[in-house]
Amino acid sequence: MLDRITIVLAQWCPHCVPLALEKAEQMAKQLGVELQVLDIDDPEQERIADSLVNDYGDSAEDYLIPQVFFEEDGKVKHVFTGFSEGVDVSRARWDDFFASEYYQTKLKTPKKPN
Repeated sequence: MLDRITIVLAQWCPHCVPLALEKAEQMAKQLGVELQVLDIDDPEQERIADSLVNDYGDSAEDYLIPQVFFEEDGKVKHVFTGFSEGVDVSRARWDDFFASEYYQTKLKTPKKPN
């Protein structure tokens, strides 16, 4: 069962805010889980974000954002990385993710009890 969604972003990134943040909030609501937002411009959040991206995500010295992770049963799964092309490309990839069999299966999985 999904425990939490984490998004790594920056407030200045047009692929992140408002687009990815709105999509992550939508996902958290649909899946009935907590959303953790890690802003790489906040030093404490950046430390956590860097560790998460280095261990589970698309890591590079200047890694792409946003990156989204599902935390489930003590495991972390990287599920999305933004694109360096135009915001319209990122928006289309979000639409692809929401339509994917993987995400549709998550929607059918029982939600955590409150």
